[in-house]
Amino acid sequence: MIEHVKDEHAKGSWLTYRPDIKILDCTVRDGGLINDHQFDDDLVKAIYQTLVAAGVDYMEIGYKASKKIYAPSEYGPWKYCEEDHVRRIVGDNPTHLKISAMADAERTDYKEDILPADQSVIDAIRVAAYIHQIPVALDMIEDAYQKGYEVVMQLMAVSVIQDKELGEALEALAQSPVTAVYLVDSFGALYSEQVRDLTLTYLKALQGTGKEVGIHAHNNQQLAYANTLEALIVGASRLDATINGMGRGAGNCPLELLIGFLHNPKFRLRPVLECIQEHLLPLDGQMEWGPRIPYMLTGQLNRHPRPAIAMRKSEQPDDYVSFYDQLMEEE
Repeated sequence: MIEHVKDEHAKGSWLTYRPDIKILDCTVRDGGLINDHQFDDDLVKAIYQTLVAAGVDYMEIGYKASKKIYAPSEYGPWKYCEEDHVRRIVGDNPTHLKISAMADAERTDYKEDILPADQSVIDAIRVAAYIHQIPVALDMIEDAYQKGYEVVMQLMAVSVIQDKELGEALEALAQSPVTAVYLVDSFGALYSEQVRDLTLTYLKALQGTGKEVGIHAHNNQQLAYANTLEALIVGASRLDATINGMGRGAGNCPLELLIGFLHNPKFRLRPVLECIQEHLLPLDGQMEWGPRIPYMLTGQLNRHPRPAIAMRKSEQPDDYVSFYDQLMEEE
């Protein structure tokens, strides 16, 4: 079993002002999983301008996905984040806001498709990998670091990782050039006590390295916001959120809730509310995200939301009882 760090190592109470906090907004990247990343330029530019005005630290604008795996005829530009597409939105990005792109292990041609940083307006690469993909992830991290990027790690589906494997992965990442490691509740299955324990475990594993701990929460059980706050209170510094909670399935921690909570004068709420009102509310009926009973059920069972997403697209999207029975038969 992993030896867990005690609470006294945490960074203060919820009242504590924390200048080390950095917010990453992944509305376009995670929200793009709903519509195959086919957002138009006007919406992406509006989100970019909102995040600049709101004082957010990072904007994750999409993926660096392999065109050999994901056919360009089926996906929008934010699946690939080619340089000319990103610059079409941000230009040379003469702002404080850093631009990030995610690279999934075994789903990206990273050696070819991720340019040297001095040829790109992208500032950071977030490597995402499941526990069995750690060897590939470490090579991706080193590649992006050598190209001049800030590199962070998304260790996916932590709710199904065994303690021994998690300890080994964190030990390897502590020796890598990442600046942060994110606790990722991919299935929206974790409760606050588990988030607290895991955050402290990550903090202990990275202690003395200068690396930060982050959290990326999904809202299957309507705990994404609460779990983000729990990680924050015990010492996480990197916080993921999305505008109006937009994201795959049940969505993510809402940016507007997070900004409203933080005791940090650099963040501003009004631009986020304006973006929701003018740009996201009109999407109602075109795209669906947010808590629903099927996502609750997969979250409670600690399972990928894939079957719930398929169920919501079926001819009987509200047949909760049949869906529940189906899930129970598979247990």
